[in-house]
Amino acid sequence: MRISRKGEYALRAMTYLALNYRKGPVPIHEISSREKIPQKFLEQILLQLKRRGMLESKRGVRGGYTLLKDPRRVSLAQIIREIDGPLAPLGCVSRWAHVRCPDEKKCGLRKVMLGVRNVVAEMLEGITLDDACKRSRP
Repeated sequence: MRISRKGEYALRAMTYLALNYRKGPVPIHEISSREKIPQKFLEQILLQLKRRGMLESKRGVRGGYTLLKDPRRVSLAQIIREIDGPLAPLGCVSRWAHVRCPDEKKCGLRKVMLGVRNVVAEMLEGITLDDACKRSRP
């Protein structure tokens, strides 16, 4: 698994939105400025997350983006999967985008990578946006 720049920006933007949860819509220029994310790129990321049902947006002077779910119910794994796809290092160990391999039953590399996938997935599924926010605060 490798988190792309887009995935990193999505995590940072979602954490910022979680810090502002229930305070009303957050303007995209504010997220861009505070998180140092190019605004045009951020627009694409937030639209993708909106289409996936993670965000809602409001137009106008007091517009912006808000989380649809409580930050305690959104894991980092969910965000990464929406932006970068499966957490698995190989397709044959992916639960979300499994790629059949003829040697699955006896392949030692698959068994090792399955363990890696399980550790990474368990960790990222266990960390919520709320957890990330708590670690962000001084």
